[in-house]
Amino acid sequence: MLRNALEPWHVVIVVAAIALLFGSRRLPEVARGLGRSMRILKAETRALHEDDPGPDGAPGPVPAVEPGPTPVVEPTKVGTAAAGVDD
Repeated sequence: MLRNALEPWHVVIVVAAIALLFGSRRLPEVARGLGRSMRILKAETRALHEDDPGPDGAPGPVPAVEPGPTPVVEPTKVGTAAAGVDD
């Protein structure tokens, strides 16, 4: 059914439609954007493959994260200032 889905004349029609839609001035800009998108996609898929578990079930390389300082929260008196109650 889909054996002959993408023949050379299909590609020619797609390229002609893109050229008509975007014009000759915007084609380099569109090509640059497509190239950037492909690089980002390739980098993300590479990162996903690095995170996948190996054949023995061991996880892939995980970056080490050092814990930061724990924030100190000061206790407050709820409602005393708003209600006008003095200590």
